[in-house]
Amino acid sequence: MDIQGFIEKFAEAIEVEDTKKLSENTEFRSLDEWSSLAAIVVIAMFDEEYDKELKIADFKRAVTIGDLFNLLK
Repeated sequence: MDIQGFIEKFAEAIEVEDTKKLSENTEFRSLDEWSSLAAIVVIAMFDEEYDKELKIADFKRAVTIGDLFNLLK
């Protein structure tokens, strides 16, 4: 999985229509689409798409989409 593929899955999960505005440096919590429900969806995405448990402490420390991507490694 590369960062662009992750960005596309992230955008789909939280329903971002214009993926061109997203990059690995995007601070995801500042997106208009971000909400507490989006957070739950991203946690579920990690489990369902990547078979990876996203620990809450790691999730809280993540600031950018790239930070989330790096949690998959």
